[in-house]
Amino acid sequence: MIASVRGTVVATGPDHAVVEVGGVGLAVQCAPGTLAGLRVGTPARLATSLVVREDSLTLYGFADDDAKALFELLQTASGVGPRLAQAVLAVLTPDEVRKAVANADTATLTRVPGIGKKGAERLVLELRDRIGPVPVGADGAAGVTGGNWPEQVRQALVGLGWTAGQADQAVAAVAETVDGETPPVPVLLKQAIRLLGRTR
Repeated sequence: MIASVRGTVVATGPDHAVVEVGGVGLAVQCAPGTLAGLRVGTPARLATSLVVREDSLTLYGFADDDAKALFELLQTASGVGPRLAQAVLAVLTPDEVRKAVANADTATLTRVPGIGKKGAERLVLELRDRIGPVPVGADGAAGVTGGNWPEQVRQALVGLGWTAGQADQAVAAVAETVDGETPPVPVLLKQAIRLLGRTR
């Protein structure tokens, strides 16, 4: 229904951005990796997917059409709603999701909060034939590093359900591993989630 939005970013939050289009501010739910590439006051284009519920209209935004297509495909699997589909894309790149599903790599899929072993097996079973081409040699390291990555990662972890204290500890642990050039925010977020997964 609303396939994309293009306009000026007027605000960002832990899980959303407000994009002004023709004088109207649209609140768009975004994963941390997408938010990392947005700057308040600058123009942006987001591929979008409108999720209609009885009591709400929610617009989800993505850096590109590939991520949007995968978000919509994930929701065709039983038990996967828009929040879980977005959580998958917050932890894994589209290429990593395709490789995990194609290779029945449930260990990778269970790194996503909210997906257990049975849920991962169901994703593989239901999506394997529809996941599309799997890239060769993709390492999933694409992304944008924000100057304030600790806060972005912290907010993302809290948004995914961890406490502020747990998020602070994970960010501090990840910060100790950063030496030289800072990796992209999605990569840092994955490291933090891995650390927290061990302490649960």
